[in-house]
Amino acid sequence: MEHIGYIHSTESFGSVDGPGIRFLIFLQGCPMRCRYCHNPDTWAKNGGTAMTADELLDNAERYRSYWGNEGGITVSGGEALLQIDFLVELFTKAHARGINTCLDTSAQPFTRNEPFFSKFQQLMAQTDLVLLDIKHIDDEEHRKLTGHSNGSVLDCARYLSDISVPVWIRHVLVPTITDDEAHLQRLRTFIDTLKNVERVEVLPYHTLGTFKWKELGIPYTLDGIRPPTAEQMQKAEEILKG
Repeated sequence: MEHIGYIHSTESFGSVDGPGIRFLIFLQGCPMRCRYCHNPDTWAKNGGTAMTADELLDNAERYRSYWGNEGGITVSGGEALLQIDFLVELFTKAHARGINTCLDTSAQPFTRNEPFFSKFQQLMAQTDLVLLDIKHIDDEEHRKLTGHSNGSVLDCARYLSDISVPVWIRHVLVPTITDDEAHLQRLRTFIDTLKNVERVEVLPYHTLGTFKWKELGIPYTLDGIRPPTAEQMQKAEEILKG
């Protein structure tokens, strides 16, 4: 059975979402409501452009000559795991074409319950790298920031460590929200329990997507919070990267 994916957008020359030059695929739909989200237009599950895996891969391969030895495709969102059946097919077909696969996820739908867990295992067998976004290490603060617990996120991180899938941890630094030193130390302690983390990336909060909130009529609750300074970024990187 061929699955249909609902695609928000694509980018041909991504250079920061995985190794090398990558074709980026943003899937439609996300369960989280992150207060700093720069793509709130991806939240709705309905919408997007319907495409097959082969159609996407045919588009991606037009740029294959630019990828070099490390490049490939990165699938993000929204939350890509909401379309896990399509993802499994896409990554399986990508590997059959010799294309490197990278998943950018916040892991909010992750569960060890069926039928999701078996599908996730199939997906990981076809995934070369996971970019795992850990929004906040404290569960209560994570709920305030995203509307959801971080339990599934941390459990996914532990599972990926257990099965040795390479992971880059990503953490968005939002002044007054995610930059508390004690919380950063807790996150570092958690990361140190994982055996598969190849890189830790501290990403600066920015306001480039705030216009989308206004266009969608959604109140933006972080007005007045400025991006982190170079000093704040350096401090967070020293804690998280060691």
